[in-house]
Amino acid sequence: MHERPLDGIRVLDLTNVLAGPYCSYQLMLLGAEVIKIEVPGQGDLARQLGPDPELNRTGLGASFLAQNAGKKSVEIDLKDPAGRSGFEDMVRGADVLLENFRAGVLDRLGFGWPRLQDLNPGLVYCAISGFGQTGPMSQAPAYDQIIQGLSGMMSVTGTKETAPLRVGFPVCDTVGGLAAALHICAALAGRARTGTGTFLDVSMLEAAVSAMGWATSNYLVSGVPPEPMGTQNATAAPSGTFEASDGPLNIAANRQQQFETLCEALDRPDLPDDPRFADREDRKLHREELDTELNTALRRRTAREWEEILGAAGVPAARVASVPQAVELDQLKDRGFFTDLPFPDGSGRTLRVAGSGVLHNGEPLRPTAPPPLLGQQNDEREALTARWNTAEDAVAP
Repeated sequence: MHERPLDGIRVLDLTNVLAGPYCSYQLMLLGAEVIKIEVPGQGDLARQLGPDPELNRTGLGASFLAQNAGKKSVEIDLKDPAGRSGFEDMVRGADVLLENFRAGVLDRLGFGWPRLQDLNPGLVYCAISGFGQTGPMSQAPAYDQIIQGLSGMMSVTGTKETAPLRVGFPVCDTVGGLAAALHICAALAGRARTGTGTFLDVSMLEAAVSAMGWATSNYLVSGVPPEPMGTQNATAAPSGTFEASDGPLNIAANRQQQFETLCEALDRPDLPDDPRFADREDRKLHREELDTELNTALRRRTAREWEEILGAAGVPAARVASVPQAVELDQLKDRGFFTDLPFPDGSGRTLRVAGSGVLHNGEPLRPTAPPPLLGQQNDEREALTARWNTAEDAVAP
C-alpha cells in the first residue's frame, strides 16, 4: 500500500465496544497509528462480546476482533498516579485523543479539555457520547438501542402493524463513529492551517437524527411526519421489495423512464397507460394495486434472473441477500473489501475483517496486523512514548 492520508498521525484510543473503536478503526485504515489505552486486566468490554463463548473467555470476542485490527494495546490505570503520569507523556506526543465515556468522566480523572490543552495545544480531542457533553440528558446512560428509539428511527422501521422495530444492527453506534472520524479528519486539516487543536463533542443522538435524512427533513420542511412502510419507499412507486418466484427482490424504479422500462421487461406495457399509474404521484396513491400487478408478473422468474434482466435494462434491482450471502458477493471480492489476517492468539486460524468501502487510488485500505492481545505493547510503552515525543517523528500541526 502506498502512503496513506493519515500516515504519521498518532491516536490515543480510550474507547470501548463499538462507536469509538469503529471510529479509530477507520482512522487506522487511513494510516493513523492507534494505541488502545485499556483498563489493566479488563480491557475493552468488546473483548468479552460475541457469539463464541470461548473467544469471549480469552478476551478475543468477535465484537472486538471486528473493529481493532491494526491497533496496539497498552494497559494504563488512569486512577493510579503512575498511570496518569505515563498517560500525560503519551498525550504530549499524540495528535488525537478519542474517548466514549459518559460526559465528564475524563474531566473527573483529571484530563478535561483545559488540562489536555496545557499538555498538548495541538491535540484534537474527540468525545463520543450518547447525547453530547452538554444538555439535560448529557449524564444519561445510552446504548445503540436507546438512541434508535429516542431518535425516531424505530418508529419508522417496520410496518404500521409491527413498528416500532429496532434496526437489525447497531446503526447508531456506526453512524456516531463515522461522524467522529469525519470531524477528526476535518480538525486535523484545520490544525494544519492554524496549529491549534480542537475539542469535538459528538452526540450519537444528533448524528442519528441527521442520518435519517428525508424521514427528518420531510417533517421539518413540510410538517409531514413519516410513517413505517415496511419494505416500501415512501418517496416513489414502484420502489421497494417485490416477489420473484423464489424469494424477495428489491426494485427501485423511481423515475418515469425506469417505470416504463420495467413494465416493458415484465411484458406489461399497458401499465403506464393506466390512469392509476400514469405518473409518480398517481403511483404512490395506488401503490398496493400497482404492487399486485407487478408481483404477478415477477413470479414468472427467479430473483437472480430479474436482477440480471432489469439491471441490463437500466432498472435498479437486486436480490435480498442474507448476511452469509452478502459477504460472499463477487463484487466485494473483486474490490478486495475483506482482509484475511492471522488470529492474534497464534492458533493458526484465519480472521477475516472488513475494510472501509473506499478505494484510494484504486487500492483498498487494509489493516496490516491482527487485533492486539490485551496489553500486548505494554513493554513498548516507553519506547512508543519517546518516539511520539521526538520532534523528527512528529507531524507538524
